[in-house]
Amino acid sequence: MISKILIANRGEIALRVLRACKELGIATVAVHSTADADAMHVRLADESVCIGPPPSRESYLNIHQIVAACEITGADAVHPGYGFLSENAKFAEILEAHGITFIGPTAEHIRLMGDKITAKQTAMELGIPVVPGSDGEVKPEDALETARLIGFPVLIKATAGGGGRGMKVAKTEDDLDEAVSTARSEAAAAFGNPAVYMEKYLEKPRHIEIQVVGDGEGNAIHLGERDCSLQRRHQKVWEEATSPALNVEQRMKIGQTCADAMKKLKYRGAGTIEFLYENGEFYFIEMNTRLQVEHPVTEAITGIDLVHEQIRVASGGGLSVKQEDVTFQGHAIECRINAEDPRTFVPSPGTITLFHAPGGLGVRVDSGAYAGYRIPPYYDSLIGKLIVHGRTRVECMMRLRRVLDEFVVDGIKTTLPLFQDLVSNPDIANGDYDIHWLEHYLAGEPTH
Repeated sequence: MISKILIANRGEIALRVLRACKELGIATVAVHSTADADAMHVRLADESVCIGPPPSRESYLNIHQIVAACEITGADAVHPGYGFLSENAKFAEILEAHGITFIGPTAEHIRLMGDKITAKQTAMELGIPVVPGSDGEVKPEDALETARLIGFPVLIKATAGGGGRGMKVAKTEDDLDEAVSTARSEAAAAFGNPAVYMEKYLEKPRHIEIQVVGDGEGNAIHLGERDCSLQRRHQKVWEEATSPALNVEQRMKIGQTCADAMKKLKYRGAGTIEFLYENGEFYFIEMNTRLQVEHPVTEAITGIDLVHEQIRVASGGGLSVKQEDVTFQGHAIECRINAEDPRTFVPSPGTITLFHAPGGLGVRVDSGAYAGYRIPPYYDSLIGKLIVHGRTRVECMMRLRRVLDEFVVDGIKTTLPLFQDLVSNPDIANGDYDIHWLEHYLAGEPTH
């Protein structure tokens, strides 16, 4: 059994993991940069270790410092959270070489799904439906021929991509050269790898993802879907489960397809298989081999603690539930509260002068923020997540409207006003939106 977990992350996810550890009676170690010395997870952990100055590359991405912190404190496992080193195969390998359990998939599976081309090929072999596209990397000289075979419009994507970087649309042949060139440049700058591939560009899809958990021994389950279609610049803003676009039959079919694939792969831990969904068809886009930011909405409708499952599997205890035990109750919505201007989305670091989280039945706030806490300018602007659950989507929306009015964060700008607008929008109320809806709405353009 795991006796002490080092949490290799910061912010709300570090606090989320810490709470799960405490519930399981497992000792915790918080690591932090000098900028995060007063962070809530640092205050609540059993032990804490400063691992470097504010820049991520010198602290949260510093593998040597994190391994040293494990050895100093006697931590026998590491939970990476999301972001930072959570999908770094080298990190997983180094930990295992030091006899430290990595609470996540094997390095082999991280590597397999970390490359978009390999991931797509693997998905096809596992029986997961994919977007029509190139068989692998597309060189600039081959781009036109490939695009004509796929059919315009096409999407150029970085093979090592993420977060919307290295991703460009070419609607016609005239757009192609510039799209490929720009995508390659962005990919090289962001990931050190200019390679791109090409897919059919779907005009008005939804973003649907399936939560899976496996024990690494050939047993795996799915926990239904999340609808993450409300996005800005390919960054998720609002997530909900279940999706307003799917019925029970569609949910169970695609869920079982994903669970079966993970059984074949002998996948270990939590993972998310992401799809574009249009006209009743699912198209695989990527797999995230880690806990997702939006995992709480799945926990709300299933009652299953995903971090508990991650730790249980990593300890060799297997899954706590079988597929037939999983039921979906009600509806949940998550809003990502960022320290940003709600109109321009410019980051707004600074000191929080007043912080009041809403409460009541079906309300959860995952945040490490508090009055007097200073939001540092060095990291992601996410300061908290508001998760609301109701028996129906209508009840959930009504509850969300109420709690958004209760949520107070003063001293900095936040995206709370954006969600107050969205929750009153008729398209959102009807669940009638796609992945382009929010950007059209923010630009004052027609949303349909």
